[in-house]
Amino acid sequence: TILVTSGTLTSAELLARRLPPEVIHQFAPVDGPNAVARFLDHWRPGLGIFVESELWPNLITAAQSRGIKLALVSARITDKTANGWGRAPGMARRILSAFDCILPQDEASAARLGALGARIDGLVNLKLSGGSLPHDTAAFSHLSAAIGDRPVVVAASTHPGEELAIIHALEDLADRICLILVPRHPERGAEIATALTREGYRFVLRSRGGTLGSDTDLYVADTLGELGLFLRLADVVIMGGSFGSSLGLTPVGGHNPLEPARLGKPSIAGPDAANWAAVTADLRTAGGLAVVDSPANLSAIVTTLLADPAAARAMGERARRAAADAGAGIDRLWDMLQPLLPPSDRGPSRR
Repeated sequence: TILVTSGTLTSAELLARRLPPEVIHQFAPVDGPNAVARFLDHWRPGLGIFVESELWPNLITAAQSRGIKLALVSARITDKTANGWGRAPGMARRILSAFDCILPQDEASAARLGALGARIDGLVNLKLSGGSLPHDTAAFSHLSAAIGDRPVVVAASTHPGEELAIIHALEDLADRICLILVPRHPERGAEIATALTREGYRFVLRSRGGTLGSDTDLYVADTLGELGLFLRLADVVIMGGSFGSSLGLTPVGGHNPLEPARLGKPSIAGPDAANWAAVTADLRTAGGLAVVDSPANLSAIVTTLLADPAAARAMGERARRAAADAGAGIDRLWDMLQPLLPPSDRGPSRR
């Protein structure tokens, strides 16, 4: 049995749709001794896998005291977090020493964890692994028919300030394209609608059941868990969360450029990709991703890609191949976890 825990209602809703029937979801226990003890008494795990930066001291130390094997995978630790743990070095060493396997997601996190006393067993970034985002095939067919022959540009995972900047940058293409905005936080739909109304745009909010028609300037996909649907509709993808620095806004650090790449979509990102620097560099080197200095530079690249569909498809295919290469770490992770599993649960090598 596999138990997946999370801490938010949003994650619970997504997991309810995506987990296979044999996988159970529960909210993580409050990290207090009594709640942790009840949680471990009930589930009696044979292996605990902690992902990224979810370090819960009571849960970790209680699990270790019961002889439960522990792994910290795709670990990410920022300078700020490392400095915080550095003020309690004894506690940091105690918590990190409880893990039987520690696999940071990058060299920087490995160095920070090592400085805190962790034994590093290798590097694995789970965000580089996995398949394509899911989608609803009926919704895809319906929207494809509504869009017709118009080229589709999707601005994915956008943040405040980016939507209008992207719209303004592509105004010379407005009569030719269908522009779909997919905000990173769907609850911002009403906020985006207010801004678009103020500027006189014709638009549709998906959350309100609006129908996309030939007179629709913009389609705002302010719904949860449908990015895979809209990426599949795209001829070109613009990565949100990457333009903050060029707009005088707080930098976000970018979002996962592998999501469109896995679907073979040519993509464009802004200058801020701090959270995805290595992946962005690899995709750019492979010729599957373009990077621009500001939204003002988007129109020229979008125009070029839409004018040459064969070149756009080739760029998307290069992105797909680079994404496949980046995701190879999942097999290495599988093999490294095998010795930690109870004998009856071990599987064959993935190599």
